[in-house]
Amino acid sequence: MAKEHLKVIAGIDTHADTHHVALITDTGRHVADREFPAAGSGYQGIIEFIAEFGPVLAAGVEGTGSYGAELSRVLVREGINVVEVMRPNRQARRLQGKSDPLDAYQAAESVLAGRAGATPKSRDGAVESLRVLRAERATAMRARVAAMAQVRAILVTAPETIRARYRAMTSPALMAALEKTRPAGLPSEPLTSTATVLKRLAVRYRHLHQELALIDAELDAILALHAPMLRDLQGVGTDVASQLLVTVGDNPERVTTEAKFAALVGVAPIPASSGKTSRHRLSRAGDRQANKAIHRVVLVRMRYDARTRAYVARRHQEGKSTKEIMRCLSKATSPGKSTTSFSTHAPAPTPEPSGQHAQPSS
Repeated sequence: MAKEHLKVIAGIDTHADTHHVALITDTGRHVADREFPAAGSGYQGIIEFIAEFGPVLAAGVEGTGSYGAELSRVLVREGINVVEVMRPNRQARRLQGKSDPLDAYQAAESVLAGRAGATPKSRDGAVESLRVLRAERATAMRARVAAMAQVRAILVTAPETIRARYRAMTSPALMAALEKTRPAGLPSEPLTSTATVLKRLAVRYRHLHQELALIDAELDAILALHAPMLRDLQGVGTDVASQLLVTVGDNPERVTTEAKFAALVGVAPIPASSGKTSRHRLSRAGDRQANKAIHRVVLVRMRYDARTRAYVARRHQEGKSTKEIMRCLSKATSPGKSTTSFSTHAPAPTPEPSGQHAQPSS
């Protein structure tokens, strides 16, 4: 059969330094495979290689959020339909073994069989900026907490002359006071070395605090420009809004319904019935950071929103536990339309019992 008459599907096993590409026909026949460097010249070589055998129906790419991110962007710009492929089937690995060519062929076969159908995030817009800033923010937050914890730990065993000076201070006052100290003496003296370390930790804490303030300002600026109404939803602040947008991605057309959004953030109800007990629980799949953000929205609304408080009281009277009520609220308060449209301001939905929701598609 001539090459120009073939319709091919590509499977790509991605790595830090190389990508392995395998091609199969639309009937599943193996055609060819080759390895390319994970660089600009390699990406161009991949495009030429997969187009050499005929029209490309789709390209299944592993690791579209890591090693295959740039390759996915390049393929999409060339008009190739890119499909995200999960890790190779473990049963197939046990039976057939593992190698880069095998993984690449299995990626292509997953696309052909319909096991892989997810559209990867494009990672080429404002949401990618939010993701990078949030990654920096997370490490800065952890470092700031660690600095404070280390100060407290050192004060526990510090000489009484130091402990007595700072014992009654709150954390902000403590760090400000430590930064103003002027330790003097030999480093070999415990009193001097302790005071010196405490001062340096306080300076580190202030720098991290300033860095976090700068990051939050940059996040606010992006949200004000690209999703100005999302934060109008009660309980949705800068942290929650940016996390939800990062979860959805720069191409929100991937999430076409509220049910899909609920599955994406781990608040889709799934059956958990047994015998005479009929109930639902929330899916444990989805983005757990986004699930945490939804949980924070629920907590805020349970405390400050009059409608939500009235709903909680009514459900308590019906015999529902707080956990069951929060499961209902998690599904009802997920701002699916507002998040996926980037501009729609939807009012807080009326919570419903979890058992009344149909199972959404994932």
